Amino acid sequence: MSAGRKINTLSQDWGTPEKYVAAIREFFDGEIDLAPCSNPYSIVGARVEYMLPKRDGLKDTWNFERIYVNPPYGLDRKRGTGIKNWLYRCAHAHKEYGSEILALVPVATNTGHWKKYVFGKAKVVCFLYDTRLKFLVNGKDGGKGAPMSCAMIYWGENYERFQSIFRTFGAVVCLDELKKPEAAAFRDELQMELVSEL
Repeated sequence: MSAGRKINTLSQDWGTPEKYVAAIREFFDGEIDLAPCSNPYSIVGARVEYMLPKRDGLKDTWNFERIYVNPPYGLDRKRGTGIKNWLYRCAHAHKEYGSEILALVPVATNTGHWKKYVFGKAKVVCFLYDTRLKFLVNGKDGGKGAPMSCAMIYWGENYERFQSIFRTFGAVVCLDELKKPEAAAFRDELQMELVSEL
């Protein structure tokens, strides 16, 4: 998968490390249907791979059952897109098509895109122990470590399976609790209305 980074004006395709690809394949029973931001060096082996310039993963359909996303981490000034667009597509595909989606992204819990498209939308996140995850560069080991912590996010319903596979890679946190404050606030408001009517 391509993280779409440009370093010193030389295009380099940053790919998912092999140990995570193996875990992703295991999670999806060996079959990844879509990789929407792939590259010629990808080792993911999805059934369908979108690669620029022919196929744009932010424009083409995500109507697939099992999707793996390693999106560009920086801004694409030419297209006016960033990671928030990819996280939006993850949340939208899960809601619209019932897709199961795994995404390897930088940890940025204070950003609007995490608050809108991860919290309250995704089921679970694994905050990876690899604090400087080493991506494959043009399909080979030896790249520099990422400058930020990374996480594997899951939009889907199979929390137990995700936990059993990804807990060896980091701290697994179920995000269901983030939906409860809204329900609790509604319940409290309803109780107050009932009390006032008595």
